[in-house]
Amino acid sequence: MDQPMQQNSAAGDDAGGWGGPLAGLRVLDLTRVLAGPLAAQFLADLGAEVLKLEAPERGDETRGFAPFLEGESHYFLALNRGKRSMVVDLRQPEGADILRGLVASADVLIENFRPGVMERLGLGADALMAINPRLIYCAISGFGLTGPLAGAPSFDIVTQAMTGVMSVNGAMGGSPVKLGLPIGDMSGGIFGALGVLSALHERAATGHGRVVDASLYDGTMSLLGYLSQLAFITGQDPRPMGSAHPSVVPYDSFPAVDGAIVIACLADHFWPRLCAALGCPDLGADPGLATMAQRRERRSEIEPRIAAITRTRSVAEWQSILEAHDIPHAPVLGIREALAHPHAQAREMVVEVQHDRLGPIQVLGRPIKFPGSHQTPLAAPPVLGQHTADILRRELNYSEERIRDLCERGVIDRGTRK
Repeated sequence: MDQPMQQNSAAGDDAGGWGGPLAGLRVLDLTRVLAGPLAAQFLADLGAEVLKLEAPERGDETRGFAPFLEGESHYFLALNRGKRSMVVDLRQPEGADILRGLVASADVLIENFRPGVMERLGLGADALMAINPRLIYCAISGFGLTGPLAGAPSFDIVTQAMTGVMSVNGAMGGSPVKLGLPIGDMSGGIFGALGVLSALHERAATGHGRVVDASLYDGTMSLLGYLSQLAFITGQDPRPMGSAHPSVVPYDSFPAVDGAIVIACLADHFWPRLCAALGCPDLGADPGLATMAQRRERRSEIEPRIAAITRTRSVAEWQSILEAHDIPHAPVLGIREALAHPHAQAREMVVEVQHDRLGPIQVLGRPIKFPGSHQTPLAAPPVLGQHTADILRRELNYSEERIRDLCERGVIDRGTRK
């Protein structure tokens, strides 16, 4: 069985509480932008110690994405909580040696370069796993390590287009539209983290690491769910339907006096309740509308009538009425409203952390909870290079003189603090 490593203290770790189920695991995060940083952030949320190795000068590209708060990017802050940052130039031999030294005692390495980049640096999976056979090497890429598109560049919108996601998003009868949520990038992060956890479980039995090949393409395509089966069975492409559902009626966003409200009748027994709530019992009593299949055939009749009724009251009024009739519903909230909602607060999905430069800031909380345990408070996203010297000093026993020399020659950067 695996023996947990002694976890080194990161910012916030001394605040008390249980570290989390991954406490004692060390993750080397060589990723940038979104998919890779998200995967590493999930592992940090679960208690792993995550060391983010960034390139000199600019670091993760997202550190340069506006808007900024006192020089710190909103984008970087969103995807790097709970990590430590060190700046190392992996293109220089001594920088590559630093990575090799860290790999010797690491559990996981995550990178999201194009396939082949790490190999050209002499730091590919084979080379690093020769140093540490227990290493879980997770490569996150646009299209994966194999296949005709393996070396092609990819971003979220490319993934959404190639997997069919854009083709089913947008207004009914309209042009394809990218989801506002970067689902392509995020699926790479989610499934990358899932792959790492699976490999860690296997390693507990075998003592050996393995390569995890996660891609934005595979992850996003796997989320097509019933839409893929619809295409298999009917031989036709599902079409964009706005907020409506291809099979369920009513299941949509409807207008109110001061906004919009979602109504979701996913089962037949909700239909007569909804009709009572809307004050149109004749629809509920119509035998031709009793089943989902019947209502789907008469969608063009039902949905305009519901909309005509819902636009006569406010969102708050409809919430009260629909709740009284036990109808699945929700107000359509803006991001600020969603973050401020009492349930988001109660679930600790918005937390305050102490940033090294900015002081107290708000970030999203952990999405996975462990009832009965008090987990260590989240640490803030790191300033570029904030922990470089500390990691080299504590983990690799570098002397102050050597650290100073490497810094002067641009192999590393200590970072700056205010």
